[in-house]
Amino acid sequence: MAIQKEPGQKGVNWSNIAVGAIMNMFEVTTLGQPLEVLKTQMAANRSQSMWQACKTVWSRGGVVGFYQGLIPWAWIEASTKGGVLMFTASEVETASLGMGVNPAFAGLLGGMTGGVAQAYATMGFTTCMKTAEITRHKTAAAGVKPPSTWALFAEIYRKEGLAGVNKGVNAVAVRQCTNWGSRMGFARLAESSIRSIRGKTKDEKLGAMDKILASSIGGALATWNQPIEVIRVEMQSMAKNAAASVNRPAKLTIWSTFTYIYKENGIKGLYRGVTPRIGLGIWQTVCMVSLADYVKAWVKSQE
Repeated sequence: MAIQKEPGQKGVNWSNIAVGAIMNMFEVTTLGQPLEVLKTQMAANRSQSMWQACKTVWSRGGVVGFYQGLIPWAWIEASTKGGVLMFTASEVETASLGMGVNPAFAGLLGGMTGGVAQAYATMGFTTCMKTAEITRHKTAAAGVKPPSTWALFAEIYRKEGLAGVNKGVNAVAVRQCTNWGSRMGFARLAESSIRSIRGKTKDEKLGAMDKILASSIGGALATWNQPIEVIRVEMQSMAKNAAASVNRPAKLTIWSTFTYIYKENGIKGLYRGVTPRIGLGIWQTVCMVSLADYVKAWVKSQE
């Protein structure tokens, strides 16, 4: 994600906040949200196949169903978390490279730091509300209008306060730390491997397709932490069958949620939704690593 500072460049690069926000908004508005909705549907309803999950999402309004939760929560989340991630990760990665750290390890450090920062700074309530919007029971009684997303937010806040709208934030932090640490670390490692195969030095730039390939490898391999994502979804889920389960712990922690999912669905349950998440991980990494590198280079050229 980070580009080494140009000769003479001093201080932090504040423009990365804007670049991160723009790139994350682009990611979520295109392929990101449909894959997120499908992944969340499968993680929250672990008995469904991908085809069944697709049909369920489609029943919520066709194509519109795949963009459920986009406005306002996904947009709020994307515009804020993207800026925090890009700024924090870029500064940490650039500083690490300046100290002679291996590019892959520098990417790992940058991604982990950026992931934790975005989780606690911006993602707690937005991720919780986005998941609640996707998973809550959508079938209203005849003639009864379902509550709006803001009414849902107000209801959760009234009942549970800040803790309610930030439910699962620790799981989000673990997920984001491992997500972006893995994505950036694997992507930078793949870039180094591609350079070696191509006979390029570490200072020579890779072509666009090589960078996209490296990001795709990083995004796909980073889905090893899918159990953390399934735990996060379960903790934030408002699916009707989740609330009705007699075996579901009244107070969900990361460990109690893991135990509950494992007992109910076994090891397979912890990996539900991994296929759409591989696609999501690839797209997010391409946007926030490869394409973002080009955007940052362009912004730098305009200064």
